[in-house]
Amino acid sequence: MSAPVIGITCYVEPASWAVWRDVPAVLLPLAYVQQVRAAGGLPLVLPPAPPDPTPSEVAALLDRLDGLIIAGGADVEPARYGGVLHPYAQPARPDRDGTELALARLAHERDLPVLGVCRGMQVMAVAAGGRLEAHLPDRLGVDTHSPGPGVYGTHGVRVAPDSLLGTVLGEHVNVSSYHHQGVLEHPGLVATAWADDGVLEAFEDPTARFRVGVQWHPEVGADPRLFKALVAASAIHPA
Repeated sequence: MSAPVIGITCYVEPASWAVWRDVPAVLLPLAYVQQVRAAGGLPLVLPPAPPDPTPSEVAALLDRLDGLIIAGGADVEPARYGGVLHPYAQPARPDRDGTELALARLAHERDLPVLGVCRGMQVMAVAAGGRLEAHLPDRLGVDTHSPGPGVYGTHGVRVAPDSLLGTVLGEHVNVSSYHHQGVLEHPGLVATAWADDGVLEAFEDPTARFRVGVQWHPEVGADPRLFKALVAASAIHPA
């Protein structure tokens, strides 16, 4: 049996190397690729399609995939979910928003296994018709989930034992997180994990093969279980 192909969304960012400076380049932290490979999958990086991909382009991409990771990154543009721009909002990435929302919706229709990571969880919520909380510190009073530029917050997460996530991770897991927003509404997706401060940390679709969003960064560190679960689900092709 061939290894499942796992698509991973990414940025286009100005990058510099050798004699080249500020060249638009496809950018993804290598940890995603390494985790997919270690779990037995074949990673395929998916650059965004500006400004929005056509339905046929999205279908053609998913035709080639066995599973999908919607990677972390910048805030989803508030206009995508009827929100208001917050002073701490990051610059909009319309290319990523359009591409990833389209991928998330069609992957849901096809029951293609999906793992949303941080921003990816938020994309899944918005694609389902949900809403986001613009800036968690406004409510919490602290930056536990994103303590500083380039610094991951570390904290415990309580996982529902009767969930798919609970089966994979157990009832408690320590995580690395880097997000200032959260998910408020997530139609069709069941909340399955929470931080000690009550912030929603994960949801899943109990009717799907594997449709899981986590607010933390599982690619950081040495715990391969989520990626192994995604790859295992992606290796199964229902008749």
